[in-house]
Amino acid sequence: MRNSKLMHLEVALLVGVTVTLLWGVWSLQEQDALERKMIRLHVIANSDTAEDQALKLQVRDAVLVRATEILENAADMEEAQRTLQQVLPELEATAAEVVKEKGCAYRVSARLERTEFPEKVYDGFALPAGEYLALRLVIGEGAGQNWWCVVFPPLCMTAATNLEETAVAAGMAEEDLALMTEENAGYVLKFRSLELWESLRQWLGK
Repeated sequence: MRNSKLMHLEVALLVGVTVTLLWGVWSLQEQDALERKMIRLHVIANSDTAEDQALKLQVRDAVLVRATEILENAADMEEAQRTLQQVLPELEATAAEVVKEKGCAYRVSARLERTEFPEKVYDGFALPAGEYLALRLVIGEGAGQNWWCVVFPPLCMTAATNLEETAVAAGMAEEDLALMTEENAGYVLKFRSLELWESLRQWLGK
């Protein structure tokens, strides 16, 4: 009898582990799919002084407006990436002009590269931690706190009521929206699980 109970317990544990593994793989696939459908905007300040942090936000506003205008007719992620790569000098110049207007002599660099981001909750949606393609603007030494959002689809420039329409127009699926817009208790719990699985995946990759 004892051996039978032990066997049933082992089977139950095995089933539980299997279900957990399958759920983890599925969740990571969801996360990976989401990462491949958006471009983040990442602005890094020269330092953490009040003046440099204010300058960072002014650069953000100018670049976000111009990049949104440029990407207005981008049909999908691939077109948006190609377009941004082509206009990097213009966006860098836009940021540099703001810096100059504010009386600063900081150098500004703009590049498009994959970057690790932490989990972030915005107004109306949230994004899990992960590696996203990002339009990165580094001001001066780039030693200050940074600001990030989404430049494609233009979710940071979109009212919460139009979020779904904007995301779908950029090629996102219902699964992507579900991951981003569930009630806090739902997606925060899912994001915590994704972080654990992402850590495990990185550890296994080493």
